[in-house]
Amino acid sequence: MRMIMGLDAPDSGSALINGKSFSQLAWPLREVGGLLDAKAFHPARRARNHLRWLAATNDIPLRRVDEVLDQVGLSSVAERRAGKFSLGMGQRLGMAATLLGDPGVLLFDEPVNGLDPEGIRWVRLFLRALAAEGRTVFVSSHLISEMSLTADRLVVIGRGRLIAETSVADFVGRSGRSAVKLVTPDPAAFTAALISVGANVQEADGDSLTVEGLTAAQIGDLATRQGLRIYELAPITASLEDAFMELTQDEVEYRPSTMARAGATGQEE
Repeated sequence: MRMIMGLDAPDSGSALINGKSFSQLAWPLREVGGLLDAKAFHPARRARNHLRWLAATNDIPLRRVDEVLDQVGLSSVAERRAGKFSLGMGQRLGMAATLLGDPGVLLFDEPVNGLDPEGIRWVRLFLRALAAEGRTVFVSSHLISEMSLTADRLVVIGRGRLIAETSVADFVGRSGRSAVKLVTPDPAAFTAALISVGANVQEADGDSLTVEGLTAAQIGDLATRQGLRIYELAPITASLEDAFMELTQDEVEYRPSTMARAGATGQEE
């Protein structure tokens, strides 16, 4: 993202926005907005004034300042000094700055870091609303569970190598995990029947079993032949986190070692 915004120079290749490098854009804020640091403002400057001077650098009408303040919900605190803002308010101010020039490309680096659940939900819905307007919204995050609720497409990079560039659904589909949740009042009999046809069965809570090696349809057919009862039968799909960990396991740079004996026991001889 820093290379896209012209803050770092790549060793090779190029990063272009609408066919041009950031330095070649006549009015960059009108083409790309980037929130790479939620605290990228002078703490003594009032929120409205922070946006006003940014607007002036790209010849953006000042009426746009109040429009974006309203869009991110900061109109009531527009005259407050930015240094007094909470982390969530600072994120909102940064987002207002990215929207000043009404750009078609938006970049956000870890936009929900440190936010409370309400703030995280607001950011998620806000980003999806921007994408629904036809903008390109590029988000970098290590919060995989949150990306599963936000992203449509993924770019996964490990150790500087492109691992995947695809839709969320296709990425999850690459996971080798395939299992079925089975709830039955006859777990022992069902387990024996499943094992006899080569399935792998694990007990879960109560009368629930996790079955690998057979599809839901095959389990249903088996139940019919054996006269076994089923209360629930549902495929278990891998989560985005499961798929990510499986497909990037060879790209981890730092791996934890096994715990030392003294550390594990809490004693030292």
